[in-house]
Amino acid sequence: MRLRSPDTLRALMAQYDFSLGRLARYADCSKGFISHLLAGRRASCTPQLAERIAEALHVPLEVLFEVRVSTSDMSDVKRKKPVAA
Repeated sequence: MRLRSPDTLRALMAQYDFSLGRLARYADCSKGFISHLLAGRRASCTPQLAERIAEALHVPLEVLFEVRVSTSDMSDVKRKKPVAA
């Protein structure tokens, strides 16, 4: 999952009075990781972590993160067979 905007994350943290430590505790990650997201040094994380961050800040996942499917994930996608006419 790719963070859409460090500024949006920062604004939501301010809105809900979340410090680095508080968001890190809610999301079950390190303060350093949140700091890297805010500074733009990191831009992506696991889907599970993205969900915990969005949930902690009371926003839909898509507000903060872009869903990215890697080519390795494509092997899990079942392809539909064409329907015979």
